[in-house]
Amino acid sequence: MENYQICRVAIAPLRKEPSDRSEIVSQLLFGDRVKVIEQTEKWWLVQNFDDDYQGWMDFKQLTRLGEAQYLDKRSYTYLAPAAVNNTLIAANGSAYYVPAGCTLPFYADGFCFLGEEKFELKFDAWMPSRQTIASELEATAKFFENAPYLWGGRTLFGIDCSGFVQTVFRLHGLQLKRDASQQAEQGELVDFLSGATVGDLAFFDNEAGQITHVGMMLGNDKIIHAAGKVRIDPIDDQGIFNPEQGRYTHKLRIVKRFF
Repeated sequence: MENYQICRVAIAPLRKEPSDRSEIVSQLLFGDRVKVIEQTEKWWLVQNFDDDYQGWMDFKQLTRLGEAQYLDKRSYTYLAPAAVNNTLIAANGSAYYVPAGCTLPFYADGFCFLGEEKFELKFDAWMPSRQTIASELEATAKFFENAPYLWGGRTLFGIDCSGFVQTVFRLHGLQLKRDASQQAEQGELVDFLSGATVGDLAFFDNEAGQITHVGMMLGNDKIIHAAGKVRIDPIDDQGIFNPEQGRYTHKLRIVKRFF
């Protein structure tokens, strides 16, 4: 029998190995659904429903779902908006401060639910729409500007390059894979940088030819990306130029279009 769970805390680390000392490879956010792959006494290996990403986590940060609840896709459409004051009130009156882009399961009339547990929203739920992506995507990306870089991070208070673009696109109804190398396999190729438009994703490789970085184009000569912090830098056919360092920091490989 499959074991289905949902994240019950605002942010939960997903680790490479079942240990508190292990590298954080990603995060689960409030309302993320997972399937349990393997269990130990404290640690569970889980797979995220949305992007199939796997990692180990403390089982106490999860609560059980029935199979029908887990698979009910229509009940996971509302998200927390790009804002810093997304507060949920639990049944006992305590507050949860949830990050932008997290899921609000079974949302209706100002409430969402984790299994049988009910939460009152103190903000307006966000319904992603691809119809407004062209006009609103840049503003959503800039909401995260100056967010500190954090390997494996997915929130305003710590985010990595692929987590950044994944979250921005998620807020507009487009699901990307988790890592830059995986995202580079999605979308349609843009032949020349000069043809890039707002919302295209640029991918960068290392000396071994591996995709290691991604950012979102703001036209064909600027990019917003997470490197040290979420920042806006100039870009040309060679790659990203960092004015503070006075050098190119990332070598351009390809540009992809997703809408």
